[in-house]
Amino acid sequence: MATYKKRGAKKSIAKPQVEEQQLESTTAEVFETLDANASKTEEFVANNQNIILSLIGAITVVVLGYLAYDSYVLTPKNETAVSELNQAQYYFNLAVNGEESKALYERAINGGDGKYGFLDIIENYSGTPAAGLAQYSTGMAYLNTKQYEKAISYLEDFSSDDVLLSALANGALGDAHAQLGDNQKALKYYKAAIKASDNGFTTPKYLFKAGLVGANMNQNSEALGFFKRIQDEFSASPEAAQIEIQIGRLENQ
Repeated sequence: MATYKKRGAKKSIAKPQVEEQQLESTTAEVFETLDANASKTEEFVANNQNIILSLIGAITVVVLGYLAYDSYVLTPKNETAVSELNQAQYYFNLAVNGEESKALYERAINGGDGKYGFLDIIENYSGTPAAGLAQYSTGMAYLNTKQYEKAISYLEDFSSDDVLLSALANGALGDAHAQLGDNQKALKYYKAAIKASDNGFTTPKYLFKAGLVGANMNQNSEALGFFKRIQDEFSASPEAAQIEIQIGRLENQ
């Protein structure tokens, strides 16, 4: 306890002895409190030992289980899925660059020659990166065969940490909605594609499409913003070659 000295009071020669006794008393109280808390902790552990050991055991089982799953199930599953994806992707690439594209896209989606297509990979290897890529490629294949509702269904379920793939998926969703005449949603996804990745390939492409859709919706100010960004930031892009015409058309309206 703190003590205050009154003015005019005589100094007490017993003060050091009193303070020493108070210190000893306080120290004893501290140790008594620590002992009591320790006893309570020991009592809690003793009374709940089975629960604590069960929790530790459960956590250990979960960690070891995940490590075993990753090593013996997930990794081999990924490898098999990638092997299956390669054949489907081969058909997809032929369709992009070939003449009989519709038949090749269908084979990429549904499989052929005893090999899985994208849909088989999505169903049988769910949760793997290969299944994620198959989801994206299925959406793109349906888009390229003008099956726009199906394209939207698969592309909306696709997500990726890869910013370029994310931009392409959102841009493809914009294309599908634009083909269906839904300019509002098309513009929404073109904006998402622009935001997903800032690069010289996808950004001017979707800025240009967003500008065209915005102009069709009579949102001329926003459309001009898209076109002028191409002019200012992506002057070397193919889209920049026709940007002055688009800007002039809107400014003269």
